Amino acid sequence: MKKLLMGNEAFAHAALEAGVNVVAGYPGTPSSELVETVAKLHGAGTARDVHVEWSTNEKAALEMLAGASYCGARVLFTCKQVGLNVASDALMSLNYVGVGGGCVLFVADDPGPISSQTEQDTRRFGAFAKVPVLDPATPEQGFAMMGAAFDLSERYHTPVIVRPTTRINHASTFFEVADETHGRPLPAEGFQKDPKWVIFPKRAFEGHGEINRRLAQIAWDYAYDPALAQFNEVLEGGGEGAVTAASAATSGTTGAVQPTGGEGAGRTSAAGQAARNAAPAAAAPEAGVSGVEEPRVGIVAGGVSVAYAREALALLEREAARAGIPVPRYRFFAVGTPYPFPVETAAAFAEGLTDVIVFEELDSVLEEEMQKLAGVRHLPLRVHGKLTGAANDRGENTAENIAGRLGRFFDRTRAALPISPHEDGGASTRSNKSSRCSSEVEGTDSLAALAARAIGANALSYNGPLPVRPPVLCAGCPHRGSFYAVKQALKGREAVLCGDIGCYTLGNAKPLDAVDTCLCMGAGITMAQGFSVVEPHKKSVAFVGDSTFFASALTGIANAVYNGHDVTFAILDNATTAMTGSQPHPGTGVTLMGEKRRPIVIEEVLHGLGVQHIGFANPHSVEMSVTAARAAIDYDGPSAIIFRAPCIQLKKPAEPVRISVELCTGCKKCITSIGCPGIGFDEGLRGPKSGERGQAFVDGSLCDGCALCVQVCPFGAIEGAVGFGGAAAMEPARYTPNPEPFQTGEIPVVLADERNDFQETELRGELDQTSDEVLGAAEGSLEEGGAR
Repeated sequence: MKKLLMGNEAFAHAALEAGVNVVAGYPGTPSSELVETVAKLHGAGTARDVHVEWSTNEKAALEMLAGASYCGARVLFTCKQVGLNVASDALMSLNYVGVGGGCVLFVADDPGPISSQTEQDTRRFGAFAKVPVLDPATPEQGFAMMGAAFDLSERYHTPVIVRPTTRINHASTFFEVADETHGRPLPAEGFQKDPKWVIFPKRAFEGHGEINRRLAQIAWDYAYDPALAQFNEVLEGGGEGAVTAASAATSGTTGAVQPTGGEGAGRTSAAGQAARNAAPAAAAPEAGVSGVEEPRVGIVAGGVSVAYAREALALLEREAARAGIPVPRYRFFAVGTPYPFPVETAAAFAEGLTDVIVFEELDSVLEEEMQKLAGVRHLPLRVHGKLTGAANDRGENTAENIAGRLGRFFDRTRAALPISPHEDGGASTRSNKSSRCSSEVEGTDSLAALAARAIGANALSYNGPLPVRPPVLCAGCPHRGSFYAVKQALKGREAVLCGDIGCYTLGNAKPLDAVDTCLCMGAGITMAQGFSVVEPHKKSVAFVGDSTFFASALTGIANAVYNGHDVTFAILDNATTAMTGSQPHPGTGVTLMGEKRRPIVIEEVLHGLGVQHIGFANPHSVEMSVTAARAAIDYDGPSAIIFRAPCIQLKKPAEPVRISVELCTGCKKCITSIGCPGIGFDEGLRGPKSGERGQAFVDGSLCDGCALCVQVCPFGAIEGAVGFGGAAAMEPARYTPNPEPFQTGEIPVVLADERNDFQETELRGELDQTSDEVLGAAEGSLEEGGAR
């Protein structure tokens, strides 16, 4: 059937059609919808013989999938780019050991970054881990790559990374998808015991050699195997009447691009182009046998930048045709398999070229490969890109930006002028030399000028500043009350407030101003301990969400208990993974397979880890929350306060509160203390107590009725029921386990293995004694009943 699908939904269908048996990951924008789509299709009964789950974190997901792969199952791992850092320990070893069934890692990169801590380029990680990488230019190409990735994985027993970026993940188009899918039949023999699955040093040494050999073979396959070579297109365009790139940009496909321009313009297959390059050749002629001038310049693009570059070429060719200005003949290399780099295809592409410009997101991966190719093959090729300032050095590319840069590139290479080593596309002041070069080529026949005019004509007419719209916590968000309570409890004390990854990172914004640090998931828990060691006069508080608690906080809490750090953990339990789309987690007891289990209880985990003071509060109750927070903060040693109330997405809103015109004084404390977006201020309002100051007002369309503002207003001017925001009312309380899950008192003697206490034994030996003699003497003394 034909369906309109988001890129991530299409990737899910592609994996299911490839016979995937097990899917697991951890939610993270822009990757989350893939797992959710598999779960939805499984729940509807159309995706059969597949297991799907949200794992507690990325490392757990990949390790679980590794075990399934060893049994012969096809497995799919999902995460965003920073999630691969968490799974990297497993990935590095998994590549050395190898896989059984196909193992594909769907890692979504986030140029911008739009919703991430970093602009991490997974192509770099692929090279670091020596794992093949596929980089789709469109959702359609990504759909085809998913099946090819499983086949490649099984052919070489290697994990394979499919690396889309945000625009590919979230773009939508029509796909033909199967009405029903089935997981691939599992091999009857199941898991076969073999020493290769155990990564001892000898096995790792052998595995490293296997990796290096298969990467060379995979690079060859990328050029000559039709199933993989299709992802590396070489096109020729430009010249009079040629609009090859324009037609490719609007075709909506990335298969064979048929020639639509002048004579000789069109697509050259990767294998065919490489074969052509294999034949000995003299100096490249000025014109081919057909009389068409041979290209002297080339364009390399990877991932979604392929689509941007094609659109930019279409714009340039269209405007040049209108102005009667020729576009130079060019060769275009669309790289869909960045690692290992398809060297043979690249060499064929580079034949006869003098200059190449590279467009990619985010790092200079392809640019460096082209530079390496020029050096190794002794090619007279100048490579321009991020490293030379000819392309964006960070963030997303756009068709408009690339069009301007291509115009300058064509102008300067046509005029044989040097390209500035720090060309910035006009974003900043250029050197005098660069400006001189620019003025020499930007005449009446300048493609750069044409591009600038076309882009300017399509630009928005409004040139003024845009209003600032910083992200804020939702109206009624329980985290707002948690931050406010902790700040109130800390009044009069110096403190460091460590944040974490999630909605609650927004607690850093004023007026809450309650997050001083944010590094990565779970880091706030352990960073707070570092602050407490170096600055013990300050109270260290770490905020962490309930999903992140299970994903990344447990080892840090164990470290705090073990080393006795004086820190307080503020756990913001809103019963979901809110930031990435309200996915379930171990604390909810709900799984993607439809099963419901007893939730893992946060306070039980804390107590099991040895935290002795565990308090509770409903963050919508100011008095309760401040009392509980103060008790936890005053406790000497590791302590915890659990703020428990549901995310506003999980409940119905209560009646909006109201502000009394008669009682409002215009003091703005409701705004300056909690910063709820549901409260505004109108300077034109007048009242008996506000006078000329203006008054606050409530936006009923936003107000959730949590009534936090009712408790904050010092004059009782805000009216509404204090209904605890949909959470159960509770008194400030501490967790009291019954029965205690672990015994207290002295450590039993049986846990002290004196015979194997090498450190103490060595200290008792003589300088001229061997280790065996020392151990023998120690054992003899113990056998004789001697005590140390």
